[in-house]
Amino acid sequence: MSHANTQAASGSAILSTQSPFSSATPLIQIDVQGSANGTNLANATITAPGALQSIQSTPEPLALVLQEGQHLLHKSAYTEGQHQGMHHHHPDKSSTASQVAGTGLPSTDTHLPATRIAHVLRQVQTVSNIPNDGAYQSWVNHGSSNPTSTSAPAESSLPTSLCPGHNGTVFRSASGITYETVCAIDYSNALLRSTTVNSFSDCVRDCDIYNYNAHKVTCVAVLFAQSHADRDPNCYLKSSILHPSAATDNLEGAIRYSVAQAAHLPLSRTTAGSSPRILSTSTISRSSSSPSQSSTSPSTSPSSSGTVSPPGVTYANTNVIVAPKISSTKLHGPSINRPTSQYIQYDPADGVSLSRSLLQVGVNGDLTTGYDISPLTGVLEVNLYTQNALAPLRNTPHLSRDGGRGGYINGQHLFLFSDTGSYSGTTTSHNGNFLDFVSSSVAVDVGMNALSGNPITLQDGIGEWSDNVGRQRGFAPLTQGEEAYNIAMQGQGQRYAVWIESSIIPLDAETGLVYAPIIYDNVNVVTRAAVFTYTGNTILRITAGGRGGPVAQRPVRKLFDQDQPEWGVAGGLRSWGPSGIGGTDGRVYLFGAVSGGMLMARVGADSIENRDAYEYWNGGSWNTIMPHNDSKAFFLEGPIMDIDVFYSPRHMTFIAVYLTIYADSTFYYRYLQSNSSIIPSYAPGGDQHYDCAEALLQHQWSDEQVLYKAKTGLSGAFIYSGGVHLRYFGADDISNGGSRMLLSWTAPTGKDPASATSEYQIVTAEVDFA
Repeated sequence: MSHANTQAASGSAILSTQSPFSSATPLIQIDVQGSANGTNLANATITAPGALQSIQSTPEPLALVLQEGQHLLHKSAYTEGQHQGMHHHHPDKSSTASQVAGTGLPSTDTHLPATRIAHVLRQVQTVSNIPNDGAYQSWVNHGSSNPTSTSAPAESSLPTSLCPGHNGTVFRSASGITYETVCAIDYSNALLRSTTVNSFSDCVRDCDIYNYNAHKVTCVAVLFAQSHADRDPNCYLKSSILHPSAATDNLEGAIRYSVAQAAHLPLSRTTAGSSPRILSTSTISRSSSSPSQSSTSPSTSPSSSGTVSPPGVTYANTNVIVAPKISSTKLHGPSINRPTSQYIQYDPADGVSLSRSLLQVGVNGDLTTGYDISPLTGVLEVNLYTQNALAPLRNTPHLSRDGGRGGYINGQHLFLFSDTGSYSGTTTSHNGNFLDFVSSSVAVDVGMNALSGNPITLQDGIGEWSDNVGRQRGFAPLTQGEEAYNIAMQGQGQRYAVWIESSIIPLDAETGLVYAPIIYDNVNVVTRAAVFTYTGNTILRITAGGRGGPVAQRPVRKLFDQDQPEWGVAGGLRSWGPSGIGGTDGRVYLFGAVSGGMLMARVGADSIENRDAYEYWNGGSWNTIMPHNDSKAFFLEGPIMDIDVFYSPRHMTFIAVYLTIYADSTFYYRYLQSNSSIIPSYAPGGDQHYDCAEALLQHQWSDEQVLYKAKTGLSGAFIYSGGVHLRYFGADDISNGGSRMLLSWTAPTGKDPASATSEYQIVTAEVDFA
């Protein structure tokens, strides 16, 4: 045990608490100004001269010690002084109390007796003993607990209403993380993100998922506004509990137990000093269903102390690859749309005007490369500047969307679409009225219903709408030249579009990539015959998790040109470096779809926007000479249309899943054959100098096999835009060593886009491997 030493003499004083690991070096040292009446904490500072030696592994616990310790000092001064209660109305609004500039701390000048300072030091010492749940190791080598498991407890395991009767109650989340409930409290200036969920349990689960994706504990508390059930959002993830205040919104909250124990504040319990009660627990078990015994590095089980099992990947314990075999499949059905009910009231400056010479039928590349990105397009973010501009949608639009690839970014499963039409007044018996048409849109899976075998629910973000009736801004930003051309040529049949035709390629833990084609669309307004011309492609850098919805940035107006292979348009894969999944090292590999098969290019993950940095496979080596469209240097041969290639730890090899150009509504798969298992550099037993994606060029593919036979659309037409949504099933997902895989595709209905059925349906199904 450590001991707090205090000096209450007038003048400068040093308060310290000894490290439990060392009797010589203070763990926490607080410099204050003393006086005859007490000690002035207004300008107290905290240092940790012994912390680096006494707190194990990463700096996160140290940062928490310092931040929470500093807060406890000021909080003590604040609450025991002449504080005039805060007026707080929303979980994301800042306190109105006077604060020290740049710190968020009260500017009061209250004096405290030495006995109170000793109490503060004991609190700070408790903080120093926080279990090391902020210090994830290389996560692929540890553990297998995953917040997205289907073993989450039923909502009935927690009371319908937690507050005020269950304040201070301890419970275990579906991921095995221990939390303590808090009632009617907010934590200002610490919002990570806000979402709409169905229950308090789902809100806690969202926090666990956030930490899983970040590979460290970033979300330490959640606030759930049950009264917001009919509004958006109602779940708030918080990164800190430094600034608690009374909330007027009847918030139900939960704090990670280790953090709550380390820094309990007067508002966090119904009765000061009362012991927490255990309400219910639900542990998560991850049984291995690998073809042979699975192999993971040791991990600790979740315990009531709040320690966390670092999420991980389960690898088959074998020296050879395991041939993938299909066990079962399940159709979920078409997705359900649930648009948000708010938009951002934003009036951008007028766009540019084009001269008559530029308003001609035919491709003009200068409209892409010669103009800045248009402020009229792309998703708006909800931030300090735009949150006051939130307003209700007058009309809940009906959407008809084409395409539907996607991926996983920052805890959210995204579905990206190409052409999207908005309509008002659509009912089951009445076709709606046309509002507008954009070349791309995005939605987030808000229910994770496919976990239980049901159709998914997709929600469009607040930042997608351009007005209060449901017109859209478009997901992929256009240049001012492209946008001005589209406006001027409206009704004549010509436009520029940025379509999304591949799954998202992860770049790091929080960013994804899409190499999107820039299309010139020329439609005969009489016959409706359309000619689509590929004019080159661009990069979309995609982030997710904000209140406005996923955002795409277009850092390069055009990357590859019209006469070059369509690099990345069919997709690619991320080859992670030695730092592991979510790191910033390693490479991005791109597929180039040409007649007869797929070419391959590669680039360092830090150089994706530099076309000169790309290298190309010529059939025998990598070089900077780009092959032509007639090249036969395939890494995968065949009449492939849509494709995903990914590494399967369950099978210790790569799997390719694709649709063909033969329009047979069938997903096929092949796996990479090798005499020995293929091991990534970051996996147990891996060679840090080996880029496992190179195996795609060194080994042969298996024969083609049927993965899933989809039903045709309601119109009888073939499906398309098919793909795999990796990581959907968490620890049970094929990409994490599990057996489950989510597929999606677009099925034409033959119906009017303004009808309730829409012109297209986005359908999902599950495939399970033996």
